[in-house]
Amino acid sequence: MRPQIRFLTDELILKIISEAKSVLSTLGVEIHNAKALALLSDHGAKIDSQKSRAYMNDTLISKSLSSVPKAFKLFNAAGTPTNDFSGHNIHFTPGSSALNYLDYHTKTMRRPLTEDYIQYAKVVEQLQFISSQSTAMVPADVVDKISDSYRLFLSLLYSAKPVVTGTFTIESFEIMKNMLVAVRGSAQKLKEMPLAVFSCCPTSPLKWSDVTSQNVLDCAKYSIPVEFIAMPLTGFVAPVTLVGTLIQHTAETLSGIVISQLANPGTPILYGGSPAVFDIRYETTPMGAIETMMIDCAYNEIGKFLGIPTQAYISLTDAKQLDTQAGLETGMGATLAALAGINNISGPGLIDFESCISLEKLVIDNDICGMMLRMVKGMEPKEDFPSLPRFEELLKDEHLLISKHTRKYLKEEIFFPGPVINRANNARWVEEGSSTMEDRAHKEVERLLRSYRPSPLPEDTRKQLIQMMETEAKLHGQDHLPVREL
Repeated sequence: MRPQIRFLTDELILKIISEAKSVLSTLGVEIHNAKALALLSDHGAKIDSQKSRAYMNDTLISKSLSSVPKAFKLFNAAGTPTNDFSGHNIHFTPGSSALNYLDYHTKTMRRPLTEDYIQYAKVVEQLQFISSQSTAMVPADVVDKISDSYRLFLSLLYSAKPVVTGTFTIESFEIMKNMLVAVRGSAQKLKEMPLAVFSCCPTSPLKWSDVTSQNVLDCAKYSIPVEFIAMPLTGFVAPVTLVGTLIQHTAETLSGIVISQLANPGTPILYGGSPAVFDIRYETTPMGAIETMMIDCAYNEIGKFLGIPTQAYISLTDAKQLDTQAGLETGMGATLAALAGINNISGPGLIDFESCISLEKLVIDNDICGMMLRMVKGMEPKEDFPSLPRFEELLKDEHLLISKHTRKYLKEEIFFPGPVINRANNARWVEEGSSTMEDRAHKEVERLLRSYRPSPLPEDTRKQLIQMMETEAKLHGQDHLPVREL
């Protein structure tokens, strides 16, 4: 039996969806993209051109929902499926687009550099329980205009895992798409075996910028999967009640689904988000708040009710160091996300309100992910009935350490974490140096960097990616890329 958790009844879900549709048809959504407005107009949406506002009726929303794939897969660079976004399957992905990097040696945050990103890609490639990578940080040693494509370039060059990415400009999409096509071999193969998911974020309340709208249209054109990341802030730019926030999140996400599916019916999507409560005491958006996690799990239920795979930014922390708060918030979020069956759980490695990444936390979180994957397998009998033979053997030998039953099921039943999680007794822990978790995590990072093997990209593909990136950089005034290993 797979353990599960629910926060909403089906009756409440139906009310939330109904209210969201009413908001979209009565108040509409602001869209600052002429192509998206024209598309909506062509399909019967009422458009107020002066206010750049679209009003989406129930028929249009229902039609769009009917074409959304109920499941899809991601494939690594070699074409092997790695992520099955269906049912209650769960997969873990590092958080995205951190502006800071937690330096283990100084214990301070600083802007990330290319070398930090390369080390991240090498580490995440080897983490067993994190099935995809993300464009996790923004290197500060390249010009801003190539930061989107450069992050994807480094990810594709140093790791074979599929990528959760995105772009902050309209212009960046073309080269990023071309990089994905280069790795896959053709646009058709990219459609058949998706290598990346693009994050597309509406602006709360009920607004789509020109850039993000165009991203949705561009991804749809090439059938590149998108995850919709609505970010209502409870009590600030969303109602203070959790249900009210869910109504707004639903409306914002449905509006994105309509644009995507009208542009290309059948485009794969993840029903996602990064909502948060607003802590008025500090004017912050705590991702580690229990109410934030409840909203995440609840909108996941709405997405599943609509038959759409889901995503959430959860299993991360607002802590500034790898302390007790970091473990509390990350572990609690991972547990709730796994029990809720969120298909793509984004967040491992992140601290400080999604703004900073730590490689040490990433390897710690990998073990948390492993524990969660074990938990959702649940319990089932394995030659436990009848039980008398087991207990007869136990009473006879006074242990079952080497019994046939133990040897057969030990590793299947019990998850043994890596060296970061210390399960030695105190005497042995002292004998081995009294290390802290952060020290063990750094040692594991160093081990993974030593054991890294280059991504098995064909040499011609590798050269093509480098040439594309160098050309793009020169267009924006950067003559040399800060990548020593090329």
